[in-house]
Amino acid sequence: MPHSAFSRLRTPAAKCLHLIRLNSVTSRSELVEATHLSQPTVTRAIAALLKAGYVVERNDLTRSQGRGRPIIPLELADTAGIHAGIAVGTSSTYIALFDIKGRTLRDCDISTPVAKLSQDDFIQHIMAGLNRLNAGIDRPLATVGVTTSGSVSQDGVVTAPNLGWKGVNIAAQLREQFSVPVTVTAAVPAIIGSEIQSFETVHTPGIMALFADDSIGAAISGPDGVTALDLNNNELTTDGLLATLGDPRIHSLPEAVATAESSSATRATLDERATQLGSVAAGLVAKHSPNTLVVAGSAFIDDPKAPALFARSVRERLPQETKVDLRMIPTHREVVRDIARAVALDFVLREPLSVPTS
Repeated sequence: MPHSAFSRLRTPAAKCLHLIRLNSVTSRSELVEATHLSQPTVTRAIAALLKAGYVVERNDLTRSQGRGRPIIPLELADTAGIHAGIAVGTSSTYIALFDIKGRTLRDCDISTPVAKLSQDDFIQHIMAGLNRLNAGIDRPLATVGVTTSGSVSQDGVVTAPNLGWKGVNIAAQLREQFSVPVTVTAAVPAIIGSEIQSFETVHTPGIMALFADDSIGAAISGPDGVTALDLNNNELTTDGLLATLGDPRIHSLPEAVATAESSSATRATLDERATQLGSVAAGLVAKHSPNTLVVAGSAFIDDPKAPALFARSVRERLPQETKVDLRMIPTHREVVRDIARAVALDFVLREPLSVPTS
């Protein structure tokens, strides 16, 4: 059954697992307080997680409460299953294996000039890369997650113009190959998914993400999960910037930034892009009122002057009373690692009792 990636934690087991995963040790009573669930509900959820092998009791840390029952701390188990995350890029794809705690076990980048490959050839490359990465690890693959640019339907069908994809059902092919739950999502919602998975409570505040690179996209978290926002502004992508510059000697954003050191016209075009991205972001913040805005992508990473211009543009266009925290993911590697981890772990953290631990 397809599920909505990064949807709100709904089951008691998922809520308890989220909190246990983010704490070295915790207790049933602390989970009751943090989840606002009843004691019997938490007790049943922990019993299910213990039986499934996600949680262990630390009897060596048991604390006495006088005449009452002793407090037996709980800890996340080191489950056997591993989780694969795949972040598809226009020229290369990042593949990583994670454990339930989110630690990277192995990772690699494989060359995948997607627009030059047939859809079947691309998927064969991905399958081969994942099989190579998994070779020699005596642990079963439990889930697979994929992030990509473009739009993704709930059942994992991708349409991404910059990749040359229209209606590519990558999820079905990966499920057939690996016989495990597969999650496919757009990259921008996965940025928010990463934030949610590391948030210290089960009640996540509003988070918005803006990504500007070879593609542009935005997403917002809400009571029911993460929703992609339709921007349709290709002029603010890297290709749009290069088209605006119209300089045959400039083929990439780093080249544009280097040229801008001696060309005021190029610098002005870069500055205008950063300012316009700020204007787009301010409009989205005004409409959706997030607590935090996370930005990522080469538009912010590869141009050192862009972040300050972007932030100033956002602030100038919002009412003074509007409070929103701005945060940038500082490197491309952090972006792809974070989104690969988020999509790899999404299903198991959302539906833990549906995924075998061994």
